[in-house]
Amino acid sequence: MAEPFVWPIRVYWEDTDAGGVVYHAQYLAFMERARSEWLRSVGVHQDVLKRDADLVFVVRALQTDFRAPARLDDQLSVSVALLECRGASFVLAQRIERNGALLVEATVKIASLCASTFRPSPIPGFLLSQLHLLPEAS
Repeated sequence: MAEPFVWPIRVYWEDTDAGGVVYHAQYLAFMERARSEWLRSVGVHQDVLKRDADLVFVVRALQTDFRAPARLDDQLSVSVALLECRGASFVLAQRIERNGALLVEATVKIASLCASTFRPSPIPGFLLSQLHLLPEAS
């Protein structure tokens, strides 16, 4: 299996409920940060993509399996691995782990949209070729 991109996240007070457990919606924010950093790691800056290519990426579908809670001050690893890449979308596998223990697993479908109309738009060739060069998850 190809090595996924991994981004570290520390759980802060603002991420938790009154019991010190990460609120379920916060895991989505953690995954979003990791996806943004994954794109940045291949030279894609989303603000530049919007400005220069009138293109944005949005979550089209999300399947999430919550397995165990994260807690205040935990150091988490959020991974991103490409599963599939098409002309106007791609699918990612994401995992959130603490010390190698799986806490959350998700499959995320990302759609490419024209920023000014929010209609589907093909991923530009230069970016599509970069995505195709990334190792795919097995």
